[in-house]
Amino acid sequence: MSHMSVSARVRTLCLCVCLIVQLSGAVAWAVDNAPAFADAELQARYEALTHQLRCLVCQNEAIADSSATLAGDLRRELREQLAAGRSDAEVLKFMTDRYGAFVLYKPPFEQRTWLLWLGPALFLLIGVGVAVRIIAKRAKLAEQQSDDDEGESA
Repeated sequence: MSHMSVSARVRTLCLCVCLIVQLSGAVAWAVDNAPAFADAELQARYEALTHQLRCLVCQNEAIADSSATLAGDLRRELREQLAAGRSDAEVLKFMTDRYGAFVLYKPPFEQRTWLLWLGPALFLLIGVGVAVRIIAKRAKLAEQQSDDDEGESA
């Protein structure tokens, strides 16, 4: 057995936890901090587009905020597309052709994406329908039990 006191063990554990928290914070901030372009207009377009494209790994983060490897690849691809002189529309079309409409934070409402837009409402309606059926069955069952109890007591 170790001869460390309980307070020494607690201190060691706290130091380990603090070290882990510090290191994980450094990883979280490891997103592109350096400007992608010297030209201010290109840099502004780059930053705007990185906020319009979704990280396919994180799914709830823009590629601008994600430290995932795929997000870094998407930012690199975006830099190359802009450096090649492509317009914002051409870049977004390239990304959606390659990764699908889900890569856009605001996909257009069209035949291919209707489920993305209507899916949450559809699930809500299904949930409400199931809840109504359950409540109705329980109310009917409670009413039958109440009638049965009245019949037995008479």
